[in-house]
Amino acid sequence: MAASTLLPASSAGPLVVLVSTRAIITLPDDSLLLTPATISVSPITGKIVSVVPSVLPRTFFPPSTTYVDHSPKLLLPGLVDAHVHLNEPGRTEWEGFNTGTRAAASGGVTTVVDMPLNAIPPTTTVDGFRAKLAASQGQCWVDVGFYGGVIPGNAHELLPLVEAGVRGFKGFLIDSGVDEFPAVSSTDISLAMTTLKDTPTTLMFHAEMIPPISDSVGDSVQSSFPPLAPHGELASYNTFLESRPPAFETYAVEEILALAVLAPQLHLHIVHLSAIECLPILRKARERGINITAETCFHYLGFASDSIEDGDTRHKCCPPIRSQTNQDRLWEELVADDSCIRTIVSDHSPCTPELKLLPAHLEQVQHVDEHRTAMRHSDSGIDMTLPRDDATNALPAFTSKGRGDFFAAWGGVSSVGLGLPILYTTAAERSGQGDKVPSIVDIVRMCSQATAKQVGLSHSKGALRVGMDADICVFDDADEWTLRAHDMRWKNRCSPWEGHTFRGRVHETWLRGQNVFRLGGANDGFIGGKPVGRAIVEKRAG
Repeated sequence: MAASTLLPASSAGPLVVLVSTRAIITLPDDSLLLTPATISVSPITGKIVSVVPSVLPRTFFPPSTTYVDHSPKLLLPGLVDAHVHLNEPGRTEWEGFNTGTRAAASGGVTTVVDMPLNAIPPTTTVDGFRAKLAASQGQCWVDVGFYGGVIPGNAHELLPLVEAGVRGFKGFLIDSGVDEFPAVSSTDISLAMTTLKDTPTTLMFHAEMIPPISDSVGDSVQSSFPPLAPHGELASYNTFLESRPPAFETYAVEEILALAVLAPQLHLHIVHLSAIECLPILRKARERGINITAETCFHYLGFASDSIEDGDTRHKCCPPIRSQTNQDRLWEELVADDSCIRTIVSDHSPCTPELKLLPAHLEQVQHVDEHRTAMRHSDSGIDMTLPRDDATNALPAFTSKGRGDFFAAWGGVSSVGLGLPILYTTAAERSGQGDKVPSIVDIVRMCSQATAKQVGLSHSKGALRVGMDADICVFDDADEWTLRAHDMRWKNRCSPWEGHTFRGRVHETWLRGQNVFRLGGANDGFIGGKPVGRAIVEKRAG
C-alpha cells in the first residue's frame, strides 16, 4: 500500500476512527483481505481517508477524534443489495422508501437498488423516474439507486433513462403479475439490446418463459397460453412447484442468449436464478465470450421445497424455491471457479399480509384496508383473482376463502437486511456437515463488492479503502438470535424467516461517515431520528 494509505489524516476537521482485530479491506488489486484494521473517516466528506492494516491505539489520534474499538466484531463494507422492490409511489401500502430503507440499514445494507416495478407509475419512462425520485425525497435511511424497466413500446425511453441516472434495466419474459409492467417479446428484447449496445449499463431479465407447448388441453395443444395448469391441491407447495418447472427458466435463458449476438459488449444479467439447469447453459455461453452473469437470492440458498409446509404462502416467489438437491447445487456454484453466479441479493418483494392469503394460524393482520384496490393475480402464470365483491370491485372482509392458495397468493419474500445472518448461518451449518462453503470474505465479495460493480458504483461503494464512501457494517458473528415480528423493520411484518434462529447480527451501520443504526439504541436503533440517505442519480460511467 502507498504510505498515504497507511497514515491517518492529520488535517484540521473532525475524524471518526473505527478499529477492529477483524476487518475486510480492499487492496489496490481489488482483492479482499481479512485483517486487523484501523479505518479513519471524515464525517464532513463522508469518505474513508485512511485504512491501516493493524489496530492503532487511541493515543495515535488527536483528542477530538471519535474512536470506537469494535473488536472482535467484524468491520465490513456496507452491503449493496442490487434487487429490492420499494413499491413507492402507487403501492406504498406494500412497502415504501422509509420503511424499506430502515430495514436495509438495520442489516448493514448501505445501498439498495430499486426495481422498476411494482410502483405506479413504473420506472419505464423519464416521467415515471421523476415521480419515483420525488416520492423518495427525505425518506431514505440508506442510499438508493434505481433501475429502469423494459416493456413493449418504450425503447425510445431507454437512452433518456440512462442519461437520467438509472443503473440498469429489467424486463420480464413472463407475466410480471402487474398490468403496468407487461412481458417483452423477442422483438422487444432485440430492440432493447440494439438500443443499449454501446451504453455502459446492465440489461437484466426475469428469466422465466412459457415453453411453446406447456400443457395438452385438447385442440389448444399448440398454444403457449395458458401455462402449466395446477394438477393437485392449490394449497400444496408441490402443486405450485410443478406448475413452474425448471424448463421455464432454461427456455428463457436460451432465448436471451440467442439474441446476445446483437450486443456483444452489453452486460446481460439473469436476476434471481433458481433452477440449476441454467448453470451449464450460462457457463457455455460465457466460454463463448458472451458477457452474461447471474444472481441468486437468500431464500433460494436458505429454503428448500422439501421443508415448506402446505399452505405457507409466505414462501411463494417466482421462480419458485426448489428442492434440497437444487439448493445444494447452488451452494456448490458459489464456490466454483469462474462461477456463473456473481452476486447474491434479497429480491425483497413485499406485499400486504392479506395478499399472501395466509392460513389462519399464520395471519397477523385481521382486517383489510377498505381503500385498497383489488388486483388481478397472474404472477403464477395463471390468471387468478383475489376474492372480491363483484359489485363494488373492493376487497371483502377477510374470510377463509383462498387461504393457503399458492396460486392466488401474491409471490415475493421479504428479507431486505437479513442477508448477512442468512448466509453466515446457513454457511456455518453446511460447513459443519463437511460442505465447502463461501467464507465471510466471499460473502462480502458477492453481496457488496460485486453488487456495486454490477450497478456501476464500484468507484464509491462496496469497499473499505481510501476514497470510498465510508459505508461500514459492524457484524457480530457470535451473536445468536431468533427473528421475531418486532425485529422486522419493513412495512408489513410478514416473512417466512420469522422464527428462524441465526448466528450473526449487525450491530451498527455507518452511511457516508454517519452512524445511522445501532442495535438496541433509542428510536428503535435509528440514530439521529431522521433519514440521511440519498438518491443516486449520477450517470453511470461503467
